[in-house]
Amino acid sequence: MPSNDVRILAQAAVPTAAVGALAAGVSAVVAGGKGAIGAVVATLVVILFMGIGLYVLQRTAKSLPHLFQAMGLMLYTAQLLLLFVFVAAFKNTTLFNPKAFAITLVVATLTWIGAQTRAHMRAKILYVEPEKSEKTGHSS
Repeated sequence: MPSNDVRILAQAAVPTAAVGALAAGVSAVVAGGKGAIGAVVATLVVILFMGIGLYVLQRTAKSLPHLFQAMGLMLYTAQLLLLFVFVAAFKNTTLFNPKAFAITLVVATLTWIGAQTRAHMRAKILYVEPEKSEKTGHSS
């Protein structure tokens, strides 16, 4: 991964992990150990899903730039649908507190999206690759 991609990944994953740790602490106080486990699982799911999505989107941007926007919209829609599937699948679980899981999943997802948006806004990414050796204008 190029350095910009790694930087954006880190700038999105670190705040999400911090929010997940905070959610685990709050869930432990409110719902006990199972609440903390639910919050940790939700945070890991969000970081994994969104991280893979960012990787796929960056590879698409480099190999098929004409599909970048459509791929981005499709990818985020698929990610949100998969997160809803996770909430529905673990709705009645006894492994962890499903409410803590669902709330943390939503909050961590919103944190990731906000942090990724901020990272992209602050990144200095060239829109056009500059030519290195050829001159393209008339010389007078």
